[in-house]
Formats: sequence, C-alpha cells, structure tokens
Amino acid sequence: MKVLAESVSGYLNNASWIRRMFEAGAKLKAEYGNDKVQDFSLGNPDLPAPKEVKEGLSKFLEHAHEPFAFGYMSNAGFPWLREKLAAYLSEEQGLTLSQNDVLLSCGAAGALNAFLRAVIDPGDEMLCFAPYFVEYGFYVANFGGKLKSVKTQADTFEPDLEALKKAISPKTKVVLINSPNNPTGVVYSLDLLTKLCQLLREQSKAIGHPIWLVSDEPYRFLAYDGTVVPSVLPLYPYSVCVASFSKNLSLPGERIGYAALSPDLPEKADVMAALTLTNRILGYVNPPVIGQQIMAYALGSHVDKSIYEKRRQAMAEVLSNAGYEFLMPKGAFYFFPKAPGGDDVAFVNTLAKELVLAVPGSGFGMPGYFRLAFCVDEKVIRAAEGGFSRARAACTK
Repeated sequence: MKVLAESVSGYLNNASWIRRMFEAGAKLKAEYGNDKVQDFSLGNPDLPAPKEVKEGLSKFLEHAHEPFAFGYMSNAGFPWLREKLAAYLSEEQGLTLSQNDVLLSCGAAGALNAFLRAVIDPGDEMLCFAPYFVEYGFYVANFGGKLKSVKTQADTFEPDLEALKKAISPKTKVVLINSPNNPTGVVYSLDLLTKLCQLLREQSKAIGHPIWLVSDEPYRFLAYDGTVVPSVLPLYPYSVCVASFSKNLSLPGERIGYAALSPDLPEKADVMAALTLTNRILGYVNPPVIGQQIMAYALGSHVDKSIYEKRRQAMAEVLSNAGYEFLMPKGAFYFFPKAPGGDDVAFVNTLAKELVLAVPGSGFGMPGYFRLAFCVDEKVIRAAEGGFSRARAACTK
C-alpha cells in the first residue's frame, strides 16, 4: 500500500551520502571501537564553543524564570537582536544594514528554505555550481522548483561563468553560491564575484525578470593564509546572504541562522515581509529563544581557528605522503581529493574496509572525487595515513 509521496520515496532511495557514511561509521565503531575508526564523513564541528557561549547562556538563565522568557516573539526574531546583528554584519559585509534588512531563522537551512518559499514558483530553476551540498536540491524541490547544476573549472573548482550563461533560461530564478565552499574549500575572489554579478545583470535584463544571487556563508569565518572572503551584498541589488552560527560558535544543533538582504534591493520591504511570513508558515514560527540569547552575547566570537589550521596542514601532509592529488582548501574544513582509480563510490567503499570513512563526490554532484571533513582531532588524521595508503594501492593496481 502506498503511504509516501513519490518524491520522498525517491529521496529515501537516494539518501544523502553524508548521512549514509555517517551511519556506516556508527556500525563500524560499534564493531571495532571508536578509537579504531577514522571518521571524516560528517562536518560536525568538534571544537568546544567559545567561552562567550557559556557566559551568554548563564546570563539568560538568570532571567529564565520570568514570564514569557521562552515566549513567542516576532517571526523574524527579536527586533533588538536583529538591530545588533545588522550592526555586526555591516562591518563584516562592508556596507550599512538595518534591522529591517535581516531575518533570524532556524539555521542557514531554515533561512534558505524561507527565501526559496518566498520566490520560487513551480517549474522555476535554481542554478548552482558542482560540486555542491546535496540538500540544496531538496530545498528547492520543496516548493516545486528544480536544481540545475553548472560545471566549475576542472583545475580550480571555480565557477565557469560561460557555462552559467548557457544554463540560464527564462525559468532561472536563483543562482546559489557557497564560498568558502563545501566540499572543495575554494573561496571565490572579488574579481570573480564582480564578473558573476555583471553577468546576472545582463541575463536578468535579457530574460525579463531579476535573477536572485544567494550566497550561503556558514564558513565565512574560516579562511586560511590571509584569504579574504568578499561579500556579494554590495555588488548586486538582488543578492541575499544566508548563514548560521553552527560552525563559528560550534552550535550546529541549536539551529540559529539568518538571511540578510542587500540594502539596495528595490522591493526590499515586500521581500522582508514575505520572508517573515514564510519563516512562520514553514513551521519554524520564530528562531529559537535560547539560540538568539546565546548569539546576542557571543556575536563576534569564534572557536579557535588555529586548531583548524593545524588540522588542515596535517591532512595535507597525510594525503601527500599517501600519494593523493588534491587542491589545498582556502577555507572551510574539507578536502576534496581525486578518487584513485576514478570510481569514487568504489574507492570510498575500499577506504571503509581500512576503517577510514569519507563521502564520495557523487554525493555532491561530482563523481571522481571524495570529501574529507577535518573537523576531527589531529590524532585521528595522523592515524589514517596507513589506511589511505593501502586503499590507494588497492584501487590503482
């Protein structure tokens, strides 16, 4: 008897490779012990939250007994906190934002879903560059839209703007970018983003409606070697930034994020009203109270980035010693090496036999590669070198 929607049945059959490998890892750990399995499958930050998170939570608990401490508020979040966030983002993004330019939601995913609900009609398309976070496709499909992937430059994973131009059609409603990128660690330059925005201006005019540019930025704080992460908000009026505090404050389970609109957006008041509505009717209602209170106190704080820098170097050394081809990530906490032998799924399965867990590039729309999340202890990274070497040898005979 049919009980599920066909689309959801399809999702189950093609479940996220990230979660699939995470669950496989749980079984291996149960069989062999946690210390025997080197798990690089899930981007779940292991660093403790900065002290400001604990301090902010303690401050809130002093008033948690008061009436309405956990009550409803504006669907867009506390107005006083939106004002504080706008001031912080004004400095970070390099322009002036007000509280009416920002909306708080249940993580970056919640903000992105609220935005897509506000602008996507059935049949519309969202374009993004491969490789990409697989759930983008699920998000746009929630509202009858379709994700269409666009290739990147083979040697750099940077957007191929000519390929993007060819992919744009009257159905194109959104172009989604992610920089620093998951899974490649690539950071898009100001020159590239400026050219991208100029292309979107031209193509918006050609097809007769604005093409939105959405920048997903949960890893903005995590850039290496002095790399600058440019903002799209000053570059294009139909731009939106979505982000969260999951990675920089190590709060992925608290689900607190936001959307920020370009202050130059002509229809800004209407769009913010729509986002506030969709934030509610999608069932989020409002962002979590505790997450907002923590964020208010910890805004501007970060986990110790130097630890990620050391882990990045350790992973690069391990992969180099084992003979892998890879691009050194400029940001985030992922490597995306080439899969020895070319078959990423077969290679990841071989790697799992060595008790080393990774995610095949097929799960990110780019076969032939695999992703490693280095948000794990450096001892785990170093311990995996033998497994990496043996798996590569097995797949290149």
